[in-house]
Amino acid sequence: MRRLLPSLVCLVLAVAACGGSPGGSGGEGPIKVGLIVSLTGNYTPLGSEDKKAVELAVEQVNAQGGLLGRKVELVTRDDKTAPDQGIVAYNQIKGEIVALIGPVFSNSALAVEPLAQRDKMPYLSLAPAQEQVEPIKSYIFVTPALSSMYAERYLQYIQAQGIKTIAVAWDSKSAYSVSGHKSMVALAPKYNVQITVDEPYETTNSDFSAMFQHVRDSSAEALVFWGSGAPGVTAAKQYVASGLKTPLFLTASQASKLWLEPMGKDAEGMTVQSAIGVVGDHLPDGKQKQIIDQMAKPYQQKHGYPPPQFAQDGYSASLLLFEAIRKANSTDKTKIQQALESMDLITPNGRFRYSPTDHSGLSPEFISVNTVKNGQFVPTDWAKEQLTKTVNAAG
Repeated sequence: MRRLLPSLVCLVLAVAACGGSPGGSGGEGPIKVGLIVSLTGNYTPLGSEDKKAVELAVEQVNAQGGLLGRKVELVTRDDKTAPDQGIVAYNQIKGEIVALIGPVFSNSALAVEPLAQRDKMPYLSLAPAQEQVEPIKSYIFVTPALSSMYAERYLQYIQAQGIKTIAVAWDSKSAYSVSGHKSMVALAPKYNVQITVDEPYETTNSDFSAMFQHVRDSSAEALVFWGSGAPGVTAAKQYVASGLKTPLFLTASQASKLWLEPMGKDAEGMTVQSAIGVVGDHLPDGKQKQIIDQMAKPYQQKHGYPPPQFAQDGYSASLLLFEAIRKANSTDKTKIQQALESMDLITPNGRFRYSPTDHSGLSPEFISVNTVKNGQFVPTDWAKEQLTKTVNAAG
């Protein structure tokens, strides 16, 4: 037994040196990446699209030989659109993975964030809530444009349209919506815009008639609606039925077929924000359009429809993580984090420039303001002009 002990010790040390697990910093096994998204619950439509996009990115990178000579393997869990289930999912997979993508539900993302930071787990969130990166946490990064950026982009558009007064509706139970509302209130004076109706509601609300009446009785020249999932469809349908003439402005949570299809012809003429990738067909040729097409064409072929807003986020997060692993030339978590903090990469969401003081990486210039035409999101004339400048400047 004594003779075997030195050999056993050497074996244990050798395994530890190789990373110990298939997703570790060494070894010949696959590089395991975690994905936590909503596959059940209210945010299923969002999470399922993120999953499809991340799976596509993994397929593509593996077809090109993987990363560091190893295949990439996705370890997926469902947060059930519940913060506590996001925590359960994270604890189930944290020992297997080198980095984490998701969740898409802001409340879940905020619940998982402190655990990832504690464990020094590189974490690319698919939720746009501001609190994730303000203040900066070294291992936490965000891939959608932040709520504050969507707020500012709308205010830029509103100012360009000569609108002086607006109504703002926001979901008081959604971190994304709360953050967007807060930013819009803070930034409105900068753009000489007055909020004349400030209307909170709850995610479970199914009757928006009182809200529309308040807007009708006010001087508001536009209604900006902050909400994700079911409320976006319910409120938009009831808006049409109400006969309210004040233009309805919806945020990027509605920038997908998951909103367009149930809305049908009622969506025509409505104003909806989106990531730049959603309107890639309307961009000038160049690197940005090329990266969008790299995702959009195979996604369309595989699923039969263009990639929606949420898919853009998932694919962009994958590209950022893959490039960080290449730059780090390692799956060591600290080296991946350091590579992310120096990242400069064009993705379907736009050009990311992460830094030690900026873990969102994007700017409002990569957000489009669209009109629904013939069941498609088409950039407004203002947005098309702005996006062309942005794309040309980004290279």
